[in-house]
Amino acid sequence: MIPTQALVLTAGLGKRLRPLSNIRAKPAIPVAGEPLVHRLLRWLVGQGVRNAVLNLHHLPNTITGVIGDGSGLGLHIRYTWEPRLLGSAGGPRAMLPLLDACSTFIINGDTLTDMSLDRLAAEHKQSGARVTLAVVDNPDPLRYGGVIVDDKGWVREFLPPGQQASSKHFVGVQLVEPSVFDQLTLGEPASTVGGLYTDLVASEPRGIRAHRISGRFLDIGTPADYLKTSLALAPESGLSKLTGTGSHVDPSARLVRTAIWDQVTVEADCELTDCVITDGVQLPLGSRFTQQILLLQPGSVVPLVAPLVAKPTSSSEGATGV
Repeated sequence: MIPTQALVLTAGLGKRLRPLSNIRAKPAIPVAGEPLVHRLLRWLVGQGVRNAVLNLHHLPNTITGVIGDGSGLGLHIRYTWEPRLLGSAGGPRAMLPLLDACSTFIINGDTLTDMSLDRLAAEHKQSGARVTLAVVDNPDPLRYGGVIVDDKGWVREFLPPGQQASSKHFVGVQLVEPSVFDQLTLGEPASTVGGLYTDLVASEPRGIRAHRISGRFLDIGTPADYLKTSLALAPESGLSKLTGTGSHVDPSARLVRTAIWDQVTVEADCELTDCVITDGVQLPLGSRFTQQILLLQPGSVVPLVAPLVAKPTSSSEGATGV
């Protein structure tokens, strides 16, 4: 029987997605018209999950305002609050006491996949692993951290981005035994990679299993990734879903590969190509933008313009995603 409870990690700052994540927490950002976390929870419900805990830190109201108590989705939702970020291991340590002490899914709050949780659960149970990670072939080892897996399916090492070695890429879905986290101090920050999971690999060769998936996995790490994914999902949701609630686009405006958030006004003869227009922006007659993000700063009615494709940085945030 598939586990029916999950932790959804929604407390992160979403640094790589800035400036979009300055407006809404990353899980609350609309993807083809539906907030990412709502889309994720709907997927969980469709696979039998009935209880979930979400952790909160950055712009929490943008998440709770979308999800509430979960009843609209057929879920029982509870929340934990992190005054300081507890990390990829410390967060689950604080969340697990709110659920039964049994096998539990842990889902990254920016996950978009159509993989089967039933198959993940079956391999986890059959292998006897304490943690089972869903993985795909690493699409870009220079950009993403890697997971080294032996020929029998056991995780042997975690690699930082920039490594040329052939590796797997963790897609943000895992199944764990809660006892793995018992050794951690409640309320103290802790990491999985470079901490709990790295130690587990060293101490228990059959502790962490890799479950290879063939399903779809979509990335929204950067603003350009976000727009690409929204456009990819728009045909499924309807192209009108690229325009948010309460927004008005003049019929004479020309929009090409552009996402419009909520309460946006686009006046006549505007031309927008490869753009993201965030909540509350008003574009006057004849505005023209290409590959730009437009957003409002607090107290201002004049939108700030930022490039869709930012200059590369040395940040390794989300390097492994585990």
